Amino acid sequence: MLNEPALVAAAKKGDLQAFNRLVLAYQELAYNVAYRILGDEERATDATQEAFLHSYRALSQFQGSSFKAWLLRIVTNCAYDQLRLKQRRPTTSIDDLVENEEHSDLLEDTGESPEGRLERREMGELIQRGLGTLPEDQRVVLVLSDIEGLSYEEIAAATSVSLGTVKSRLSRARAKMRDYLLSHRELLPEGFRL
Repeated sequence: MLNEPALVAAAKKGDLQAFNRLVLAYQELAYNVAYRILGDEERATDATQEAFLHSYRALSQFQGSSFKAWLLRIVTNCAYDQLRLKQRRPTTSIDDLVENEEHSDLLEDTGESPEGRLERREMGELIQRGLGTLPEDQRVVLVLSDIEGLSYEEIAAATSVSLGTVKSRLSRARAKMRDYLLSHRELLPEGFRL
């Protein structure tokens, strides 16, 4: 069990091991949020690393009750910075031209059939493309809620918006994702078609 307040207090006093334990506890969550916002492994890794560096440098300024929510706000901001950078200087990586393996082997089920794995991958790719069509503010709340499982209150703290704003953005994002998936019904794996 992670004693977040004690680790934060120790890290604020200069205990690097305490901060490293926080990093280990939240690195997967931070990366997944960045990846879902950005849709690119390398940029998500960069955003995650930048977020942890920024949080370490700004730890003395942390006054909140939830380090996780504070960190996710930083991750979200770093991901936004990556999106803005790409809009200013669009590029295509050579690595992007090669077929890219799924971003996380953690989701792999070794007992899964090849057909099941293909369906899961296709569904993941379709969802990622759908996320890419959402405005940034809606994409963030949808990722934090429906993919990462955060509560409305945690999302409000992580995004620095009111609870009502979180709920309305989430409602609009879900409706747009539903419409996107319905308009691309033929791309859904057969088991998911209506």
